[in-house]
Amino acid sequence: MKKTKLLLIALLFTGIIWSQKSNSFSFSFDHTAISVKDVNIAADFYTNILKLEEVVNRTKKPGIRWISLGEGKELHLISTIKGNITITKAVHIALKCANFDTFVKSLNDQKIVYSDWDGVVNKITIRADGIKQIYFQDPDGYWIEVNSVSNN
Repeated sequence: MKKTKLLLIALLFTGIIWSQKSNSFSFSFDHTAISVKDVNIAADFYTNILKLEEVVNRTKKPGIRWISLGEGKELHLISTIKGNITITKAVHIALKCANFDTFVKSLNDQKIVYSDWDGVVNKITIRADGIKQIYFQDPDGYWIEVNSVSNN
């Protein structure tokens, strides 16, 4: 009986150590922040062109505005830090769009230039898995990818 209790205690202790080791961090995506020249122009782009909702900037600091990306995720627009930023297409925000063709038409209607990955203007990339993609830039030059939702 004493050996059984010791074995159970040892197993319980080992399980606690194992769970602490394997799950020492539990990350989930919260937000991304980008440096913008004019926070009002940037917020106007994200709310009017992409139709994203602005949420309360809980820092209450001027020069910062928060945009909801849905599901509790946010984009923070920050104009308080000045300096040059090097932006390439490899660093981009990617959004899935259930109404991809309608969205592309809306970009065309608003005369917003988009391209495929290679930079061919007004061309849509179709990946090997059938997903459509386009790329365009916000007023500060940040790249945005919009892709269609998988039919799988």
